[in-house]
Amino acid sequence: MAKFKNSLEYHASGRKGKIEVVATKPCQTAEDLSLAYSPGVAEPCLAIQKNPEYAYTYTAKGNLIAVVSNGTAVLGLGNLGALAAKPVMEGKGILFKRFADIDVFDIELNTEDPEEIIKVCQLLEPTFGGINLEDIKAPECFQIEETLKKTMNIPVFHDDQHGTAIISSAALINALMLVDKKIEDIRIVVNGAGAAANSCAKLAIALGVKQNNMIMCDTKGVIYQGRTEGMNPYKAFFAVDTPLRTLEEAAAGADVLFGLSVKGAFTPEMVAGMAPNPIIFAMANPDPEITPEEAQSVRNDVIIATGRSDYPNQVNNILGFPFIFRGALDARASCINEEMKLAAVLALAKLAREECPDSVSKAYGNEKFVFGPRYIIPKPFDPRVLLRVAPAIAQAAMDSGVARQPIENMAKYVEHLEALQGKSKEVMRTIINKAKSDPKKVVFPDGENEKILRAAQVLVEEGIAKPILVGDQAKIALKLAQLHIELDVPIIDPDTSELTALYAQELYRMRERKGMTLSEAQRYLHRRSHMHFGSMMVHMGDADSLLAGIDSSYPETIRPALEVIGKEKHLSSVHGFHMMVFKKDIFFLADTSVTIDPTAEELAETAILTAAKVRMLDIEPRIAMLSFSNFGTVRAPQTTKISRAIELINERAPELVVDGEMHADTAVVQEIMEGFSFSKLTSPANILIFPDLNSGNICYKLLQHLGGAEAIGPVLMGMCKPVHVLQHNDDVAGIINMAAIAVVDAQGS
Repeated sequence: MAKFKNSLEYHASGRKGKIEVVATKPCQTAEDLSLAYSPGVAEPCLAIQKNPEYAYTYTAKGNLIAVVSNGTAVLGLGNLGALAAKPVMEGKGILFKRFADIDVFDIELNTEDPEEIIKVCQLLEPTFGGINLEDIKAPECFQIEETLKKTMNIPVFHDDQHGTAIISSAALINALMLVDKKIEDIRIVVNGAGAAANSCAKLAIALGVKQNNMIMCDTKGVIYQGRTEGMNPYKAFFAVDTPLRTLEEAAAGADVLFGLSVKGAFTPEMVAGMAPNPIIFAMANPDPEITPEEAQSVRNDVIIATGRSDYPNQVNNILGFPFIFRGALDARASCINEEMKLAAVLALAKLAREECPDSVSKAYGNEKFVFGPRYIIPKPFDPRVLLRVAPAIAQAAMDSGVARQPIENMAKYVEHLEALQGKSKEVMRTIINKAKSDPKKVVFPDGENEKILRAAQVLVEEGIAKPILVGDQAKIALKLAQLHIELDVPIIDPDTSELTALYAQELYRMRERKGMTLSEAQRYLHRRSHMHFGSMMVHMGDADSLLAGIDSSYPETIRPALEVIGKEKHLSSVHGFHMMVFKKDIFFLADTSVTIDPTAEELAETAILTAAKVRMLDIEPRIAMLSFSNFGTVRAPQTTKISRAIELINERAPELVVDGEMHADTAVVQEIMEGFSFSKLTSPANILIFPDLNSGNICYKLLQHLGGAEAIGPVLMGMCKPVHVLQHNDDVAGIINMAAIAVVDAQGS
């Protein structure tokens, strides 16, 4: 009851329900109004009248899906009716938006007449780019979808059927791979004869299951040739010539059980009688035909999947419909055909066999996911699903001739999909592409760290960087073997490398006037952190950039680099900034990591260096020098320092757009900025320079944890050669991002 109570509160709190309509164009002025509505709206109306294809240019049609239901088969709750189905349909809209940035109108139809549903959907075709049929009972759902697919020129997809089929088929491919069975040899039993069961069975046959090796059962038992009771044409398709009459008889010796029926339909005795290494997909919701605990109590060789999130191997339709429609809409497919469904199956199956990113593990309580009996299907929060399934769908639409707007550059399309996942993906893709154009050697002093090894594999495979690992060779080799990673990169052990003696002599020469003896230089190079060794590699030109810190504190990381590599001679200090990435905007905050109480000189350097880095991202810098004073409202030593810094910036880099001192809200809010017509900033700043480390560090951490921003950094500036620092909590994706930044930095050195 507690969960049920929480659900009611969730749906009722604040704005009622789960969705709202958000305007995508401004409507703040009389001119905006004249463009949005009369008289300006006449122009796109006339253009569409002349050429209907312009509807995809001038309206939201191309990114709008109708989720249509009559509520006759709501989840596992049965016929609740159209109105009671509305929370489910709104929820479907949330999932479309969250996972694939597709807009949805939910449409609940108060009728059980399939002809009326068909007619309504046909009449709605001008409004929508596609139709997702949902929670409509069988066999009416078959008639509705078949008719709409024949008569409509936009994709129509009954997710209850095909979504479950696509996800379970992907899982079946992987389960069979694990037990070393060929799909054409298996005997499969499908319990259930409704919409999902029908589609699951047909897709399994399309993948290679022989129809005479498949037995379908319903509430009356086996569907066999000659049976008349409870039959319809859809069941008749699966009727086989067999003496078997019950589910228990059919399950004996079966390789696979597909359950799309009710709780408890599979018994432990049935499981015990199955073939060796049985595969069970108990997909009834909310309670499966048999629980994993029950199945595993009689067999330790069983692979089992359910529809529940609290068990491994969840067959979750969310892995399908958002991404299938995304690819179909983007290729402007006229339908979703069998080729497209099979493409989704293969893409999902392949993805589950790849290494799972740390971000997915974090979303599931830091559980590790490795391809095997407990992980045969990707997780819904895996960001790669969009990047694999949507392109596979689009490609299949093109290959099968149903795409009316073929995608010319699939690599660019994948980048576009990445951008849908947030501004950080878009920004990092720009950096990664720059890195790939000329990969540089990046040394990792934390070479024994598992995350570093996994990141190094990606860096090599994608051609982003040329990693050099520093550490104990035997330990690194053992960890690579345990992780099943084959990595052909230099591994340098300071305890055995010939470089150590050479580096010791050079380090001693550099630091002898600062109290360092030769023996101390040798000891520093053998320290476990390997920071001095990694820094020497960069200093001596054996590496182009250094990336470290995941196993050490910030001071422990930066101090050796400053001693060995040092700052640029013309600078007064080293500086650092963070990229703060919001859904639609990106801001660069500096200094957030190095200088505690900067002078005017140091503030000017911070601003100029940050602007140079921002330009590397093809972003034009707009700099605000922040303060508690707003254009001279307060005179104090702290504000005088900022005024002097602006003078220095104007002298040294007059091309930069910079102003201040100013309040933080003045810097980022257009309406406030417009109140200061004299300011050089005519639009919000994207570089925010803080008056001291206290304010900068506090601000970026608050934005990260309370403002929902993704923090990328710190990015160090002002070193003689590129050095960058990782955080203790960085995941593999974060390491890859910072390595790309290190490479781009080295390219400009």
